[in-house]
Amino acid sequence: MNWASLLRSHHRPLKTTTAPQSGDSSQPQVPAVPPRVPAVSIHETPGAIVVIADLPGVTQDQLEVTMDQDLVTLRGSVSADTHAGFQQIHHEYDSAGFERSFTLPAEVDREHIDATVKHGVLTLTLPKHKSLQPRRISVTSE
Repeated sequence: MNWASLLRSHHRPLKTTTAPQSGDSSQPQVPAVPPRVPAVSIHETPGAIVVIADLPGVTQDQLEVTMDQDLVTLRGSVSADTHAGFQQIHHEYDSAGFERSFTLPAEVDREHIDATVKHGVLTLTLPKHKSLQPRRISVTSE
């Protein structure tokens, strides 16, 4: 079964930073920072689907993973660090929010989903129902 095709992805930004184009407030607003959409890799093991999301700078406190019916959502924010004693002379990295959702296939055991974040990488383990996992069947003789 092609699990990756069953995990339909939906994403939308929570926040887009805007700034005047040339310091003139009458000018149209243009995005200063493109919307953040976490990059993900999806892998399959015999017992689970594993989603790995790249969330640089995100800590456990800045991340929320929710499930509503068949939709699992990654939501969070990243804040730009300010360093004491330094004067900022150029700025390309801004505080930003993100959100990315996936529609889960029926085969995922929703009661045992696990999420861990380490060094800005989220690992979301979506176990398959036990009845769908490979198993060995004993053969008896008569």
